[in-house]
Amino acid sequence: MSAEGFRILVINPTATATRIALFDDDEERLAADLAHSPDELARFERVWDQYLYRKDRITERLQAEGIRLESLHAVVGRGGLLKPVPGGVYRVSGAMLDDLRAGVQGEHASNLGGILAYGIAHALGIPAFVVDPVSTDEMWPEGHLTGIPQIRRTSLAHALNMRWVGRRAAAALGKTYDESNLVMAHLGAGISVAAHRQGRMVDATNALEDGPFGPERAGRLPAGDLVRLCFSGRYTERELIRRLTSGGGLVAHLGTRDWREVEKRIAAGDGEARLVYQAMAYQVAKEIGAMAVALRARADAVVLTGDLAHSRLLTDWITGWVDWIAPVLRFPGSEENRALAAGALRVLRGEEEARTYA
Repeated sequence: MSAEGFRILVINPTATATRIALFDDDEERLAADLAHSPDELARFERVWDQYLYRKDRITERLQAEGIRLESLHAVVGRGGLLKPVPGGVYRVSGAMLDDLRAGVQGEHASNLGGILAYGIAHALGIPAFVVDPVSTDEMWPEGHLTGIPQIRRTSLAHALNMRWVGRRAAAALGKTYDESNLVMAHLGAGISVAAHRQGRMVDATNALEDGPFGPERAGRLPAGDLVRLCFSGRYTERELIRRLTSGGGLVAHLGTRDWREVEKRIAAGDGEARLVYQAMAYQVAKEIGAMAVALRARADAVVLTGDLAHSRLLTDWITGWVDWIAPVLRFPGSEENRALAAGALRVLRGEEEARTYA
């Protein structure tokens, strides 16, 4: 790292691990997944209660790697389920910490990202940031309304990876992200599909409870049947929410969330596995069509990203349904760590101004 460079620590908590990375400017020097067993996490009643445990694991790993905390210029964490905010880089503030601890839009491991970043950065006297939180909301006003005034659509999507990949896709088209109109589908454990119009995510499915079903999420369901299931006496509220968010989709139909296992079954002639996998592709394709309308402009490209974008079988099926809309670009995997570091680096270099969380 040059004398003028910046060293950035990235913290990306998930349900089963704390992913960390160290960047010198835009060069990744270290990447590690600090795994947490279910027994370890079962000791904690709430996500917030895991803070000190995860923080100690991070500092222990950095010390083991010979990395001095004093060498850091900033710490950036995954943005969690905050109040709805526009996309961008946010400096972690007291108001943000309060909302992350309270879980204003729900409990999620990503809520620890900003808390852990601040806990380490504050002691060092350096800034802590989050980038493109899960709650990024730039939707058209019409997109929030439903037929029931008490129920509104919320934007809880894979904004971080989609906006980062959006920049890469725009560059491949010879444009900037702010000039491009893209329909993007993040295909992961949860699936979110969004319309990105000239640098704003103007509509998106909620990856927890809306849109296509995924490897473990049920997606959008017929309302009447869901109401009847709620009052059937078969589930408590907690059990049913868990079923919808982590026990639906491929898990419910096929008993596995691993798309590679599903493809092995299909190759072996399993007709049910083929039908379910095709249905997931079809639902993604239908949502892409809806988001092409939400763009209010001709799409420059349809972009597929996330872990499931590694599946040629799935992405070829999706492409077959939507390639009439625009060229289909594929960026498999997720580069959340790099996206987080890049956001912090833009602020440190003065290329972007950090936003204030109200």
